[in-house]
Amino acid sequence: MLTFLIGGARSGKSRHAESLCVGAPRVAYIATARANDEEMRARIARHRHDRPAHWDTFEEPLAIAPLLGKLRQEYNVLLLDCLTVWLSNSLFHLRRQPSNEIENRVLAQLDEIVNAAVGTHLIVVANEVGGGIVPSTKVGRIFRDLQGLANQRVAAAADRVLMVVAGIPLQIKPSNGGIPMLPEKSE
Repeated sequence: MLTFLIGGARSGKSRHAESLCVGAPRVAYIATARANDEEMRARIARHRHDRPAHWDTFEEPLAIAPLLGKLRQEYNVLLLDCLTVWLSNSLFHLRRQPSNEIENRVLAQLDEIVNAAVGTHLIVVANEVGGGIVPSTKVGRIFRDLQGLANQRVAAAADRVLMVVAGIPLQIKPSNGGIPMLPEKSE
């Protein structure tokens, strides 16, 4: 089962994703952030401290699909937090490649991540970045566009999609097929 949680920064999506793991005897938390400065090291330490002690944490900034392949048989739930940071890491790693090559490689890796979810319960967290202004830099636009494509691809493959707004999860998939329920006309 693939569960996808999207939302804005500090919307509560990670907290909600973690709440979905409560009761699972074996949880693997896959963290994609890199501790590149003191503030990030402190943030990572705080997140580690807040997670249940019996969860296993795997810090992997890039090679997510191979790691999921190794962990899927050993754990009841795999929590990937977060796809947005993974994408940022990937863009930095591929920064010298042409834009179309970056897109092809990122989407191929994303397909591998989605395929690694088959037969296990994978929860993926990502930021919804499409609601803001168009970035003023080329790299910003590439990132925003790729994050939008990544979110669409994961959402299409997911069994369940939740958007978290102000700490409140809103289920957007499965839904009623996308057909809005309109009130009947009164005559």
